[in-house]
Amino acid sequence: MSAGEDGGALQRLLTVTEEAPDRFLTGAPTPNRHNGLYGGQVAAQALVAAARTVPGERVPHSLHGYFLRRGDARLPVAFDVERDRDGHSYSARTVAARQEGRVIFRLAASFARPEEGPDRQAVAMPAVRGPEESQPLPTILPGVEVRDPDPSAERAHPMRTWVRAPGAADGGPLSQAAVLVYVSDLFSGLAHLMGSRVRSMASLDHAVWFHRPVRVDDWVLMDHVGTSLAAGRGWYTSTLFDRTGAALASCAQEMVIREARGPEEA
Repeated sequence: MSAGEDGGALQRLLTVTEEAPDRFLTGAPTPNRHNGLYGGQVAAQALVAAARTVPGERVPHSLHGYFLRRGDARLPVAFDVERDRDGHSYSARTVAARQEGRVIFRLAASFARPEEGPDRQAVAMPAVRGPEESQPLPTILPGVEVRDPDPSAERAHPMRTWVRAPGAADGGPLSQAAVLVYVSDLFSGLAHLMGSRVRSMASLDHAVWFHRPVRVDDWVLMDHVGTSLAAGRGWYTSTLFDRTGAALASCAQEMVIREARGPEEA
């Protein structure tokens, strides 16, 4: 599949169709070899559905989602939007994502009218190789390119990655934000805490805060920091930077982490 076809597939994936007032449906199912529905996909689609009900000039500034059941990539998803509030500057929406009548995901999203004001940040982008000098990685996400700036590091999954989606170039602020949510669930920051006996992992909840206008058709650095692994759960945060070092967005996620039972293998 060419880069253009990949980009078209990505845009189709993040398109929802209005079936009834405040009810939206995804298009054709996207089965994969495991048939599990990728969490970043359903979160991004829920954000797009919510945005279809707010004034057009308002853009997402935060979202909080809970993964309640394993989604099936072979089935369409229905999104029911509740209009919680429309204020002078902010709009709030709640979305229930359903498959076969059962809620698999819930999203709370907030949208804001763009404003001018001070622009400062306390976090600095880590010093890493640029995307052109980084190692390409395979990805299951159509239209998304991933590169590892530190391929020599000894860990199961990269803690820092460059990502971009060239097909998002023609999209407006909502499309760019949705693609960022789509890729934000691709890696975790827990590899250095898990060891070799992890039995299963699943996302419990996921949050994204948008700080500055997002462009994901150019390279974005995802910097993951794992903080805690305890009580069968792991928690990490991520900061996403553009090439200039501007902090575009922050993420936080908690995941189920369990170790294999039985004697440890040699």
